[in-house]
Amino acid sequence: MQNSKLGLYLEDLAIGAHFRSGSYTMGEDEIRQFARQYDPQVFHLDDAQARETLFGGLSASGWHTAAVTMRLLVEGGLPIASGLIGAGTELRWPRPVRPGDTLTVQTTVLDITPSRSKPDRGIVLCQSDTLNQHGELVQQSTSKVLVLRRPKPETL
Repeated sequence: MQNSKLGLYLEDLAIGAHFRSGSYTMGEDEIRQFARQYDPQVFHLDDAQARETLFGGLSASGWHTAAVTMRLLVEGGLPIASGLIGAGTELRWPRPVRPGDTLTVQTTVLDITPSRSKPDRGIVLCQSDTLNQHGELVQQSTSKVLVLRRPKPETL
């Protein structure tokens, strides 16, 4: 598979291709800060109160996990030349993310559909599994990503 310095194009991808991101550790203060701003629920804000909830302790918002996953993908976990342009995503969070968890993302190309009406692009269906340091699945997303074809060289 060809990997240009700028990333991959539609022609570079194949069904079954795998990509792995770097890692990111979730800090307790960061979890609380994100929650205060975007998801102010007790199980994301206060460990003592969170112990009395379904989560049994402080946990990151699923939306925080999704944002970190996106960062990891953009930083090289899915190196698409045209950027990660979403065309739809399905998310699930089977396990909470705790303070101190270190996350990585493993992505697999499930399908590639070249556009019939716009020959310069296609849609790539990817499954991205966000794992903690124990290899446990904390988020799974199935996403359609718009990917451009490699530009044709200009003729003189």
